[in-house]
Amino acid sequence: MAVKIPLAWLQLVRNKFRSLVAVAGIGFIVILMFIQLGFQDALYTSATQVHRHLQGDLFLVSSQYKALTANQSFFRTRLYQALGFNGVESVSPMYIGFAKLKNPVNGQKYSIYVIGFEPGKPVMDLPEIEANLDKIQIPDVVLFDRNSRPEFGNIAERFEKEKTEQFIEIFPFNSLSGYRVRVGGLFSLGSSFGVDGNLIVSDSSFLRIFQNSRPSEMIDIGAITLKPGVNPQNIQRELQGNLANDILVFTRQEFIDFEKEYWANRTPIGFILNLMLSMASVVGIVIVYQILYSNIANQLIAYATLKAIGYANNYLFNVVFQQAIILAVLAYIPGFIFSLGLYNFAMQVTKLPIMMSVNNAIIVFMSTILMCIISGSLAVNKLRSTDPAEIF
Repeated sequence: MAVKIPLAWLQLVRNKFRSLVAVAGIGFIVILMFIQLGFQDALYTSATQVHRHLQGDLFLVSSQYKALTANQSFFRTRLYQALGFNGVESVSPMYIGFAKLKNPVNGQKYSIYVIGFEPGKPVMDLPEIEANLDKIQIPDVVLFDRNSRPEFGNIAERFEKEKTEQFIEIFPFNSLSGYRVRVGGLFSLGSSFGVDGNLIVSDSSFLRIFQNSRPSEMIDIGAITLKPGVNPQNIQRELQGNLANDILVFTRQEFIDFEKEYWANRTPIGFILNLMLSMASVVGIVIVYQILYSNIANQLIAYATLKAIGYANNYLFNVVFQQAIILAVLAYIPGFIFSLGLYNFAMQVTKLPIMMSVNNAIIVFMSTILMCIISGSLAVNKLRSTDPAEIF
């Protein structure tokens, strides 16, 4: 039995150059959507990487808290008051703040994120940090994030090569005098849209670095560990209802969601990424519409002939929709492959977690199909109004 080749495919291969141009145009839109989703995911993933590595069941922050990079401190006594509630096993205070690290090679200063906590009560579950807790117990010894941006110099490379502590200088904001510390180990966390690099220090070292700007009784995050079998939501309601109204109590997921909401809706970068993703979809619909409309116009005599010999509009509409789906699939494949290379390049340059996910691959594929179908629905109006008698 002979294989029936769809009319939609025959029309596309009849003019190979026009079809290749169409595939290239749609593929460009596919790449744009992948890039926007990749950066959007990187924004949320990098902004919440500290949250995801915190140890604890509940977390206390100031009621003025906006985001981890724009946090507000609160009294440490609020955290210790939580120990008086049934079901609370332990609490851990955490200090965070920005300082400037002096590049040991060129002397330039760049903003770095400093995270401090009691070594005996670690609040982060990264294995490299846990393995080096004895190092930061020594005064003025810090752990340096090897995934920090390259502006900080070759600190990580030198440490891995020489295996000896090296001195670096940290400058608190609004201070002209630096504070010398020693790099005693490395860990891997990574940068974000608001943070270029990270340091881990003990709480005592943190307070010495920021001695003129941070009172010891003011902390930034309080991690609460509950006893086994205790319902976190119940303790959360008790804490929020009985502690002073100058603090907020989050579960881990609520803490993560709050951070995501800040970056998505309260920052320019979140708005721009959402806007660009919407604009890419609109531009894609316009481009595919122009492609399909042009194909219909060039094949108008053929379509009129089919209508004249008895083919209904629905048959012709199906041909257009088939062309739209074929173009979408043919454009998606190279767009997906090219986006993998762009993701890898962008991740190396920016140090952001820009990675392909199955979820994004499915979203872009379905969006491409939908975009082409919408364009096809607009383009078939030309066929609907075509009268064979006028053509011939």
